[in-house]
Amino acid sequence: YVQYAHARICSVFREADKQGIIMPEPAAIDCSRLALPEEMELISELAHFPKVIEISARDLEPHRVTYYVQELAGLFHAYYNLGNKSAQHRVVNDDLALTHARMLLLSAIRVVLRNALDLLGVSAPEQM
Repeated sequence: YVQYAHARICSVFREADKQGIIMPEPAAIDCSRLALPEEMELISELAHFPKVIEISARDLEPHRVTYYVQELAGLFHAYYNLGNKSAQHRVVNDDLALTHARMLLLSAIRVVLRNALDLLGVSAPEQM
């Protein structure tokens, strides 16, 4: 489930690349465009990652990382599936500024998933 989330994000980036979408530097992206409740929830969950790692290492409880990435993957899949219901909720859409903001969010999710999976000794495939 978590590996699939990583692969799915990689797929979004491949699709954006096919469409010629070039990501600007992160500082040039207007993150205020991220306004959906699901986006706020993902951002909040991403912010917990450093603390999860700290507590997991301190208390020798690696299962905390596992639970965390399962939760993050679930939030991501729910967010991604919004695009199946409405074109305006798709990551890659006609609004380039919004697309950039959403892709930056997905990039952050991908990094956290990859790092967490690496810590757990699990691969982070780019395709499934």
